[in-house]
Amino acid sequence: MIHDKDYMIRMVREFSNFLSKLLLGKNEGNPEENQMAFETQMKDIFHMNYEELAARTKEEINDIILEKEDHHQADYYDLLGNLFYYKFKEKPDADLAAKAKMFYELWLQKSSTFSLPVMGRISELQSAL
Repeated sequence: MIHDKDYMIRMVREFSNFLSKLLLGKNEGNPEENQMAFETQMKDIFHMNYEELAARTKEEINDIILEKEDHHQADYYDLLGNLFYYKFKEKPDADLAAKAKMFYELWLQKSSTFSLPVMGRISELQSAL
């Protein structure tokens, strides 16, 4: 059981890193392969596709994360912040901005980490609301 949880956290971190590379434009992969990797990671981590996750409220998504072990929650918040920010950059929408902002703020609180890039993203998202 412990092995399974470690594997899931590695997947969460890898997906978050993948999204970070896409946000920075540093991913040289094929767009079709990137989309397939995105969809596969969504199914593996959240057991639903992006559209199903995005249709949920911020509170419903947060409830899913609160069911996870306390020390893993920061990784999920980081992933969700990156996910909704990435989707916001693709298609600006106030709901995506609000979700990204909330999950970035929860990540900052939970991880006790100060990150200038995340603070910049929060400011950008705030101006979009």
